[in-house]
Amino acid sequence: MTATLAATSAATETDAVVRMSGVRKVFGHGPRAVTALDGIDLAVAPGEFVCLLGASGCGKTTVLNMIAGLDRPSSGDIELTTTRPAVMFQEAALMPWLTAARNVELPLRLAGVKRTERRARTLELLDLVRLGGAGDKRPHELSGGMRQRVALARALASALQGNNGEASSLLLMDEPFSALDAITRDVLQGELLRVWEATGTAVVFVTHDVREAVRLGQRVVLLSSKPGRVVQQWSVADAPEAELTEEINGRLREVISSHAAA
Repeated sequence: MTATLAATSAATETDAVVRMSGVRKVFGHGPRAVTALDGIDLAVAPGEFVCLLGASGCGKTTVLNMIAGLDRPSSGDIELTTTRPAVMFQEAALMPWLTAARNVELPLRLAGVKRTERRARTLELLDLVRLGGAGDKRPHELSGGMRQRVALARALASALQGNNGEASSLLLMDEPFSALDAITRDVLQGELLRVWEATGTAVVFVTHDVREAVRLGQRVVLLSSKPGRVVQQWSVADAPEAELTEEINGRLREVISSHAAA
């Protein structure tokens, strides 16, 4: 039997890089109002990799948007100990007129990092994502997987530049590999783990793929269907991958079935 974490995980007992307490989000007003999230409690420790899992429409992206400061909760509190969480989306969203290196360099330039330093850091990040020889290429010259690597390097430039590479940095990832073919997705999952281990960045990774969540995360957090609530959490180290995947799949099916029957 897999050991499951209580709703208040061990991360809440540390100096969390992000802590959400009783977060509720309602879109609209009056009879047409829709409650997307209802009482989310979530804490992520520095350097921790947390996968946020749930059916489509359960509020996973809304959670990321609020952590990133792109949206505000209707009630509840969100505390950050990092000043610059970075976001990586499903699409690479690169500037098509800029080279790969200039795309990575952009957040550093906007942050006022001196030219010599930002050029050096850009080269380091491109090397980190195994694109050291592709810095002068524009997005249309790169494959989908390569564009996502550039997007990852750019996100790391944003996440790490304010913290000198320390583990207090935070990277938010919204299904970044979902549009890729299975082989490319598998390769990039492995690359992401390598980069995460090398940088010590805390990661909140949104997915609806149980296998991906179990492969990548140290902790898997399952949200209920709308309105989203944390219904269960698992420590990935507590069981073999196949066994844990089967258990989480079963719990996810229960959540979806109970919502459909309501």
